Amino acid sequence: MTDNYTRLVNAQPFARVAKTLGLPRPVPLRRHVPGEPLIPGPVLVLGTSDGAQHVASTLLNWGLDVRRHVRPKEKLGAAVLVLDTMTGLSELSSVFLELAGVVRNILPGGRVVTISRPASSADEPETAAARQAVDGSLRSLAKELRGGATANGILVAESAGMSAGGVSGTLRFLLSGKSAYVDGQFLTVGASTGIEPAHERQQQGAPLSGRTAVVTGAARGIGAEIVKILRRDGAHIIAVDVPAAGEQLAQVANNAGGTALQVDVTSPNAGERILEHAAGRYGRLDIVVHNAGITRDKLLANMDPGRWNSVLAVNLESQLRINKQLLESEHFSEDGSIVCLASTSGIAGNRGQTNYAASKAGVIGMVRATGASFGGSQRRINAVAPGFIETEMTAKIPFATREIARRLSSLQQSGLPLDVAETVSFLSSPDAAGINGQTLRVCGQNLVGA
Repeated sequence: MTDNYTRLVNAQPFARVAKTLGLPRPVPLRRHVPGEPLIPGPVLVLGTSDGAQHVASTLLNWGLDVRRHVRPKEKLGAAVLVLDTMTGLSELSSVFLELAGVVRNILPGGRVVTISRPASSADEPETAAARQAVDGSLRSLAKELRGGATANGILVAESAGMSAGGVSGTLRFLLSGKSAYVDGQFLTVGASTGIEPAHERQQQGAPLSGRTAVVTGAARGIGAEIVKILRRDGAHIIAVDVPAAGEQLAQVANNAGGTALQVDVTSPNAGERILEHAAGRYGRLDIVVHNAGITRDKLLANMDPGRWNSVLAVNLESQLRINKQLLESEHFSEDGSIVCLASTSGIAGNRGQTNYAASKAGVIGMVRATGASFGGSQRRINAVAPGFIETEMTAKIPFATREIARRLSSLQQSGLPLDVAETVSFLSSPDAAGINGQTLRVCGQNLVGA
């Protein structure tokens, strides 16, 4: 589905009309293009800690043009605010006010990233206040930026150092065009015992090289795009969908040079069949993406058991059952990664979707609990919660409702299946080392709900 409004307001004479009338003026987002620079201009690193210097050195090693001080009127591709040692409000104010002087100089498609520590009840009150203040300030800044620029934060757990691989891997993702529709979000990076990210592997464009990945619901839409991106990033692909989607599934698998497996994820032995297929073809299974999902919308007053039960069976119960079979199997890697598709409906709720929202909120709870059970191991599980994404499903929404929904985010536009796929690939990769049990929203900082 084409967003004709975005196309129109970026062309004359309608652009002038939209500006005069004060209408939303979304711009084409800066998305990842192989071979293009990570960011569109110099990056400013603010902060006085050793961690700030470490970040600046890391960015220099990536070949970026790094500034440690503001240069008047210089356009910036990104600003990174490092507050890892902050214990009070004075440092917070110093760094944010320094950014205030250059925030208008951030180029279209630019990035602002904060790196700080999470607030804790064990902190001194002023320290906790300063750390929590980053949350409010960063999310507000994300709503102020224009031109497709975004602002996101990395929270480095006390157990992890600034040199932890997940910190640089997450920073790289948030600076890149791969995070185009991630805005106003935080990711916590903890200590990792898994595979660390390798800059060389990133440069080669194959962070998932040698890994075997299963994607359910792969025959079309977001699932097909996830297959495409995981393959681009080097993974061997097993595409899974119901037998009724066999022809489309085979085409998606063939295009990715992978194999197709026709299985209903609600069948009791779905996980066993997936594991058997992966072990037989590739020797093991490293990545599982639970993408299969359905909607059966009705107001709760009109909800029948069939609609309620089918949605929970596909969207949640299948994931619980398959995960149990994965974690009991010797064929699921000791450093395996699971990525589950949740939804912003599961966070903020949505009229007519009590069943769907229940299933997606359940996914978030399942991910949090399963992640906690992985403590000390190399395995990880995380969720992606898409907002308004252009799919066959959202194309069926009435025109006026669809147009309003598209504009209700800081980026004033809907996302693409590609945006979800890029985030799934990141969370599946060693770049996300130390990220476990979390849900990352891909919603352009939707303005409705939590």
